[in-house]
Amino acid sequence: MSLVLIHPYPDRPEADTRLSGILARALAGRAGRTIRTAEELERLEGQRLLFALPLGAEGVNLEYVRMLARMRREPELLAGCTAGLIVDGTSHLYTKSAAAELTLAANLAGCSFVGRPLVEGTGDLSNFKVQANNLGTDLAGAYRAAARELTERLEQPADLTQDSPELLVLHASSHHTSNTMALWEQTKKRLGDRFIYTEIGLRNGTLSDCSGCPYTMCLHFGEKGGCFYGGLMQQEVYPAVRRCQGVVMLCPNYNDALSANLTAFVNRLTALFRQTRFYDKALFAIVVSGYSGGDILARQLIAAMNMNKSFFLPGKFVMLERANDPGEALAAPGVGERLDRFAGNIKRTLLK
Repeated sequence: MSLVLIHPYPDRPEADTRLSGILARALAGRAGRTIRTAEELERLEGQRLLFALPLGAEGVNLEYVRMLARMRREPELLAGCTAGLIVDGTSHLYTKSAAAELTLAANLAGCSFVGRPLVEGTGDLSNFKVQANNLGTDLAGAYRAAARELTERLEQPADLTQDSPELLVLHASSHHTSNTMALWEQTKKRLGDRFIYTEIGLRNGTLSDCSGCPYTMCLHFGEKGGCFYGGLMQQEVYPAVRRCQGVVMLCPNYNDALSANLTAFVNRLTALFRQTRFYDKALFAIVVSGYSGGDILARQLIAAMNMNKSFFLPGKFVMLERANDPGEALAAPGVGERLDRFAGNIKRTLLK
């Protein structure tokens, strides 16, 4: 399967020298077309895409900004596509935030992303120290290897469907007053009885956050299927993560950040992640904001669960709503159609 390389022109040619070299090696012998401008974003439905973003020191690429605007303007522009991305900068800032911004925009335009889709080249490549040591190479060699490995994974077709897939639904909300819970209940009705549902409430007092054990200790407990801090994560959440085909995170937006307990879940997932990858598990979310900022939480989920913890990100993975008072979300204009689309997306991703 050929790849489409989306490689926006940089503002200064010298900002693209290293990335162009990485791409030449990663794509050697592979056929496909290259897109350099926003106007060329055409005829992409169902394609495999590799975004390659040169940022320079300031974290800005004006041609990429034009592409970003087009993805946000055309919600079906990348329908059925699957992508990965390489982001290259000349400082240690901006690469990851630009990657999360790009991924959300492309995802809302219909594009899926493989687990761990980001290869990130910071200015001095110090982010590749561990990989270089593991591979017995230098930092540049580790960068090239990561780009090549991403390209190979991107070419492999993924089928996450099951006859009776299990969904793990995580929340930290009250059933009686939560708009996120109300939206989930309506989603569940639309999904029907072909799914197996495991719903776990991560309420206060049930979950301790990760305290940053040494790597070898975390690895030791992870290999045994547990965590030093035990509790709900080890007894219920870890087994459910292993079993499930999809995770649905219910995220009210109170302070433009994931709630403390949902953040603790992500952090404590590290012990299990030491043992296994989650490439074959899909991430979905419902985010409800009182006023604005739902995109901030969506990017946090992408960075933590897709880019870091390797969950597959289906196109249009998140339902973004606004509501304050209990019941307000279900009274919003057009919410029924949006619920239909969200539930339909889960079905298409996970049901045979």
